[in-house]
Amino acid sequence: MSGRLVLVSTPIGNLGDLSPRAVDALRSCALICCEDTRHSGKLMSHAGISGVRLAVANEHTEVARTDEVLGLLARGLDVAVVTDAGTPGISDPGMRLARAAIDSGHAVTAVPGPAALVMALVISGFDSTRFVFEGFLPRSGRERAERVAEVAAERRTVVLYEAPHRVARTVTDLATACGAHRRVALARELTKLHEEVWRGTLAAAGDHLAEVAPRGEYVVVLEGAPPPTEADDEAILAALHMALQGGDDRRTAIATVMSRTGASKRRVYDLALTIPR
Repeated sequence: MSGRLVLVSTPIGNLGDLSPRAVDALRSCALICCEDTRHSGKLMSHAGISGVRLAVANEHTEVARTDEVLGLLARGLDVAVVTDAGTPGISDPGMRLARAAIDSGHAVTAVPGPAALVMALVISGFDSTRFVFEGFLPRSGRERAERVAEVAAERRTVVLYEAPHRVARTVTDLATACGAHRRVALARELTKLHEEVWRGTLAAAGDHLAEVAPRGEYVVVLEGAPPPTEADDEAILAALHMALQGGDDRRTAIATVMSRTGASKRRVYDLALTIPR
């Protein structure tokens, strides 16, 4: 029998959130892959776990650690994966090891638990029935601009992670793309003694961050974009003329204008019929 790769969620701040099942899983493994042996060593000590080897599998070494992990699994031994905080594979190492284990035919399971994105989402006050997790935005360039534009247009609630020294810039960029009045929640130090959740508009969030010294990783929860305002007939006709003059056939022009204006198919179609062929 092959062993199992177990992705074990660890506390995002409060050590009391380490579950009994997580402790049992970690204690029974032959190897615990972690981001930092010193950090995870303290967690093991807190949980009373000893005699299990810790090995670094961070963003730089996760691929190199794969052969060793697969070898242990092939011998029927279980391997655990933890990160410094939260659920492995969510903006943290773990995904590559899981993929390699699955591709090699080994069982992959998880011990669920803390995840900063889930906690911030449910206490933000925004719609949590449908949401998008974006992780960390690109730091600069065209890729960042494109992702910010996508986030601004997203109708579902969006959850982002951001470093304290970049959070003010990200809020400014979001305010430019979304409008100053879009609502946002900024969460930090979740589950810790000084847990803080600030709620307000993007404009006010910028003012708030200018008055404080941001510390600790932030979770930014952005309210979804409002429904698009439907264009009037004149605007729809102008868009249809432009599409047709650009070489689109009538069917393609109708689809293009529907996408751009948010108008119904019937309305755009009826207006398209008024344009001579």
